[in-house]
Amino acid sequence: MNLENREEENGKSFTDECNKVLMAVSDALYAVGGKWKLMIIIAMARGNKRFTEIQRQVVGISARVLSSELKELEANGFIIKKVTNGYPVSIDYELLPYSQTLEEVVGAMTRWGIQHREKIKSEGRK
Repeated sequence: MNLENREEENGKSFTDECNKVLMAVSDALYAVGGKWKLMIIIAMARGNKRFTEIQRQVVGISARVLSSELKELEANGFIIKKVTNGYPVSIDYELLPYSQTLEEVVGAMTRWGIQHREKIKSEGRK
């Protein structure tokens, strides 16, 4: 029946669309997911450029984890590591222009996080 064919077509296109969405979200989570990556980018956007500055600003992150996350952010084109020779050697991390593509994401997550915290507080949870 024609209606059944339409449902099959709609189901297939829905599945294709769903797969596209899932793949896009998966790619985004791979690039900036986890507990620390966006927090590191936010700290860097606020002027923290050195490893110890970033570690102090992102409370709770260990040096080992920060080092690993910085390498992943560099591999994904969000930051660059700049080494200045001299004594002592100086290492700074800088945001690349591509990191600005996360502004809307960070803004949306900030708004949602504030909203969610208020919801939890109003329900008497911590």
